[in-house]
Amino acid sequence: MQMLYDRCCGIDVHKKMIVACLLLVTAQGVQKEIQMFSTMISDLFRLRDWLQAQHCQAVAMESTGVYWKSIWNVLEEEGMELLLCNAQHIKAVPGRKTDVKDAQWIAELLQHGLLRASFVPPRPQRELRDLTRYRSSVAADRARLINRLQKTLEDTNIKLASVATDITGKSARAILEAMLVGEQDPEVLADLAHKRMQGKRELLIQALQGTLSEHHRFLLQSQLRQLDFFDQQIRELDQEIARRLGLPMDPDSPPTPDPGDKLPTNEESASLPENRSCESQPSRPSRPLSSAQAMEILDQVPGINVRVGAIIGAELGLCMDRFPDEAHLSSWVGVCPAAKISANKRLSTKTGKGNRWLRQALIEAANAAARSKETFLSAYYQRLRKRMGHKKALVALAHRILIIIYHLLKEQQAYRELGPEHLDEKAAEIAKRRALRTLEHLGYDVTLQSADVA
Repeated sequence: MQMLYDRCCGIDVHKKMIVACLLLVTAQGVQKEIQMFSTMISDLFRLRDWLQAQHCQAVAMESTGVYWKSIWNVLEEEGMELLLCNAQHIKAVPGRKTDVKDAQWIAELLQHGLLRASFVPPRPQRELRDLTRYRSSVAADRARLINRLQKTLEDTNIKLASVATDITGKSARAILEAMLVGEQDPEVLADLAHKRMQGKRELLIQALQGTLSEHHRFLLQSQLRQLDFFDQQIRELDQEIARRLGLPMDPDSPPTPDPGDKLPTNEESASLPENRSCESQPSRPSRPLSSAQAMEILDQVPGINVRVGAIIGAELGLCMDRFPDEAHLSSWVGVCPAAKISANKRLSTKTGKGNRWLRQALIEAANAAARSKETFLSAYYQRLRKRMGHKKALVALAHRILIIIYHLLKEQQAYRELGPEHLDEKAAEIAKRRALRTLEHLGYDVTLQSADVA
């Protein structure tokens, strides 16, 4: 096989140590140099200096948990090509397995160009990813804490959640704070309700007749303090994410592009893509999108708000050139059926593994888009739900939203709403073609004529 690299290195990564195999092509043949290093920063600098001294062209390593990140951060700025590979793709041939043999196998595959690199975004995007993923984790912890708060209230026979939609809202929080300082009169507590909750006063009085002991007060105080901490953390993360993206510090404010930036408004190419291939699209404009422009484009899509748009920007980036077409992107995210076919039979239609953070955000966007009024995406969901159910229809809708995002960012065009009638037009056209094919197979020569002309 052809050798692509004269000097390359394969690294087997572990928590406390790494094994590096350097392959050198010389007049005498291929020489191997094996060295072991610890994962301490001083030894990683020694690894970097050794590779530089040997004029290494490329380095490949497995994606082993988070342990590869420290090595990547040290070698990233040295000019050599770095490849992070899926461990499943470079699994060695069964037999004797040692750390040295794993490093040699990685180096040999790299030398002949048989490794497929995973997508590792540049450092600013990786830092934005850390922020958006951490925010999602904090929001999930907050949701679990609210469930624990609800369990504590149920243990006291206080049915606040049966009346209030949100037990952490303004009215419910005022009632809880009053209960914690010793107020037990249900009528006095019900008077603390705000706005629409005041119309439920009689029901609220019944719901607040419970047995709140000192034990429950201690638990509720601790849980409310932790809830306040989570809220503060989310606000700080929102502000930092907005600062990184150049957006208003208020996450509810609509994104605004930089002064002088203008979005292209080509009505034809801005329409919803219908499974079009990447090759048939117009070439991507040479000027890259700014973060504010990208957020403005994404915010126009039903179901996508600024927070979901920030997750999309952090996980995908603003340049779609790294994905050959929409099918590759859908497979990378994990919102399309995995290929599992044997004997010409499809064994499974489950979606494959992918980027779970982006998939979760797309499912959230699909939930919101399915509830939107008079939109193409809501009509698309309703049509699918009738034959595949709610959950599968949501995944299919998330897939459709991802395809829209791919084309909007790639072509740098504004989203144009086609409306729910677009599906009816497509269904009528499909039914017409199907009827024509059926009649032609039966031997008829069919000529269509509009009813108005007839």
